[in-house]
Parts: sequence; C-alpha cells; structure tokens
Amino acid sequence: MEYEELVRDRRSIRGYKKDPVPKELIMEIIEVASGAPSSMNTQPWHFHVVAGEPLDRIRAGNTERMMAGAKPQREIPVEGAYKGRHRDRQVGIAYQLFDAMGISEDKEMRKDWMMRGFRQFDAPVSIVVTYDRDLELATVGHFDLGAVVYGLVLAAWDRGLGTVINGQGIMQSDVVRAHANIPEDEIIMTCVAMGWPDDSFVANNVKAPRVPAEEIVTFVGFDE
Repeated sequence: MEYEELVRDRRSIRGYKKDPVPKELIMEIIEVASGAPSSMNTQPWHFHVVAGEPLDRIRAGNTERMMAGAKPQREIPVEGAYKGRHRDRQVGIAYQLFDAMGISEDKEMRKDWMMRGFRQFDAPVSIVVTYDRDLELATVGHFDLGAVVYGLVLAAWDRGLGTVINGQGIMQSDVVRAHANIPEDEIIMTCVAMGWPDDSFVANNVKAPRVPAEEIVTFVGFDE
C-alpha cells in the first residue's frame, strides 16, 4: 500500500483465525520494522516471538493471576488510572467496542471481554518486545520502542496480518518472562498480538477516532 493509505486503513484487531503464521513472514515483518530510527542508533529492541504451548501457558498464568486479584507486575513505570481527556478517550473506544459486540449493557460479557486482553485476544502469535536493561533509566529507549512497534504493526497490516499492541498481555511480566525464556538483562515493554484477522468478528471493524490535527498542533514563527 501507499504509506498514507496504510496508516489510515490500519486498525487494531482483536479477533483472529486459528491459522498459524509462518516464521518466515514474521521475520520479514520484523526486518522491515527494525529499520525504525533510534537514539544515537542504539537499536535497544528485542523481539521474542511466542506461539503454541508456551503462549498457552502465558495466557493461563496471566488469566489465573488477574482473576485471583493479583496486582499487575509490569516492568516499566506505569501511571495510575487515566484522568480527564485521556480517560474520556479510553472510555470512548471501550464503548465503541462494546457497542459493536452488543455487550454495552452486559456486565459479565464486558468482564469476559477484559479477560480476552489478558489472553492476548487468543491470537496465534504474541511478540513480546523488550529493551536492554542497561538503558532502564533512559526513557528515550521507550520512545525508540514505540517507533519500532509502530513499524511492526504497519508492516504486518501491509501483508494481510492483524495486530493489537497489548499491555494487558504482559500484565504479569514474570509469567511472560518464564515461559518466553526472556533473559534477565532485558526489560519487558509490551507485547503485540498477531494473526490473520477473523472477518466475522465484528469488533475488528472498529476504528478508533483520532483527535483532529488542529487540536494538537501549534505553529511558531510562520507567516500568517
């Protein structure tokens, strides 16, 4: 696709076919994504691609702990609950998804929806994205990982694959670390669920709205 079309067309996919994704295709996508810029060319990222039984164990451990009321165990600093306009946007996309699924008034179904996130939306592949621990205090590394992950989801979409960047999937990071064999000198940032989109899953048609550019841009030093 042309870049602009690709950016505008891409959306988060939360329902997947069970069909496997070839390793060669995933490697191709990561090779494209790793062309992302990084501070001083540090390239601090690592990709741990998980499928099959190890991914099932991660899903189970993540779900069991969250159902038991365990506190999140993420390895990056995370603020408390969103507030103000950020909370409004969070709630807005949630209700778009609930409406699409017909569960807006069903508390139990909404709870089940949340648990899908902890299961990484039952995608056949999860890519756990990490960065080097010796850059732990360098927040520019977080910026770098944002760039490479965006490249990854665009490259996947261009090849017919769906993704969703999913912090819920690594909410219990020690479970992920154990079953994905992640070395101690790396910090878990997030994961990306990946697979072939299930066209019958209606929430896959939801496109999150974007704030108009006029509301987020200021110009200084330009002639009127």
